[in-house]
Amino acid sequence: MHEKKKWNLRWLWGLVVCLLWGCSDGRTTQDEALRVPRGYVPVLEFVHNGRLLRFGPFVGYYFRPEVPGDMRRIRLVCFNERNFYSSDAPENALLYEGDGILTDLPPAEAPLPRGKERIQPVFFPDAPAAWLESRPEPRDAYVHFHSCHDASGPVSTGFWIRHVAVRDFSYDMGGRVGPGSPLYHAVRKGEDRDFARIIEFDRGKKKP
Repeated sequence: MHEKKKWNLRWLWGLVVCLLWGCSDGRTTQDEALRVPRGYVPVLEFVHNGRLLRFGPFVGYYFRPEVPGDMRRIRLVCFNERNFYSSDAPENALLYEGDGILTDLPPAEAPLPRGKERIQPVFFPDAPAAWLESRPEPRDAYVHFHSCHDASGPVSTGFWIRHVAVRDFSYDMGGRVGPGSPLYHAVRKGEDRDFARIIEFDRGKKKP
């Protein structure tokens, strides 16, 4: 019974964590003054091992390959678009810079999680050890994995992401979560090693 209750709590937080990336189309209205650096885009599309993959979009996130044409390492920026991530940082303020390392998660006994929600989270305590061991060094910095997707849904290929805060702020999902949430934390400038430790499988944004 205790394990079932514990699993249910993780499932509930799983629904909350779907808000972490949101379902944005990566664009903002004309009256929003985001300062997206040149070359950054809301969606990456590339061929990997013969498959066409996409990564994104997520609210406030923009990406570019570190080396043009080479997707093994990407750069990212994250803005507080529509105050989505923080209630005490200015709207559209730059919150994070960072990078992502392209990784193929090792095969696991269970199939990749799928469900009605766009994003299916797996918290570190529930993740196969082989997945956690695939983190790049320093492992305490690369604590968040987000999958790519193809036409059929989420795939085991994705990016281990390191978030580097450019300012101090409260990560409270715009005031929608509090200290009881695994997402909530006080962010200090520098590597955010308290970022939610989650492996997320993304089926992609539905086309209108």
